[in-house]
Amino acid sequence: MKNFSTSVSLFSRNFSLNMNGKILELSTPRVMGIINATPDSFYEGSRVPGSGQALQVAREMVARGASMLDVGAVSSRPGAEEISEEEELKRLTPVLDVLRRELPDCPISVDTWRSGVARRVHEEFNVQMINDISSGQLDPDMFTTIAELNIPYIMMHMQGTPRNMQESPSYEHVVDEILQFFGEKILQLRKLGVNDIVVDPGFGFGKTLEQNYQLLHDLDSFQMLELPVMAGISRKSLIYNVLDTDPAHALNGTTAAHMAALLQGATILRVHDVQAAMETVKIFQHIVESRSPGV
Repeated sequence: MKNFSTSVSLFSRNFSLNMNGKILELSTPRVMGIINATPDSFYEGSRVPGSGQALQVAREMVARGASMLDVGAVSSRPGAEEISEEEELKRLTPVLDVLRRELPDCPISVDTWRSGVARRVHEEFNVQMINDISSGQLDPDMFTTIAELNIPYIMMHMQGTPRNMQESPSYEHVVDEILQFFGEKILQLRKLGVNDIVVDPGFGFGKTLEQNYQLLHDLDSFQMLELPVMAGISRKSLIYNVLDTDPAHALNGTTAAHMAALLQGATILRVHDVQAAMETVKIFQHIVESRSPGV
């Protein structure tokens, strides 16, 4: 890892997101809790297909410090089968309905690559942000839809699709290629008037184990985009494969990876385990605040 003292200035950027009139400050790292309204997400412990269970998990996440919740209804694990837009909305609707009624002040993001779903959940449930694993690659109408809705947009890099992304990921220079990808996408969004953008390098999405760790090592390179950076590392294969375990036993490794991401400038951690992530953020903040004067 790079010398910490040379990169500490990265953590003072005054980013913020306009969540439907409510400003979410990102001057310190934030934690996003994952709500998986799916029967087949890669981590079984995160699946909450019923609205009652989803509400219970959401309440616990908010109580433990989550600044926002990310609700998804389509598994994006390697090899996942695609479901219809109708089925995606059928899964999302009861969960979003109960979350909006019972947790009206909690910012909600929806994890979808479909512009039609993005429009529906914003109009019907006042969803304040969209998290798109494809950066508009899977639906050419997504960028114009986000511009029309005027809401924050998380765009992630993925090589291929969830069905085939891990078959043969290939890059000459993984960090440079992803930076170029984002540069082109940011320009397109800016031309449409989209201002609140978060970038996610896409750990585990069309990357080998070595490429994932190169991304983590060089995550501070994404600061040149001058946008908030989200790290979605929680319990993924880049952790449990190194530890020769499985997602259910990858929390300790996740915490270690989260600290590495924070030290390299991550602004948002997208996580299954909010309390552990919040504790990591607190330790990180003490590291930053305790640096020697003048460093």
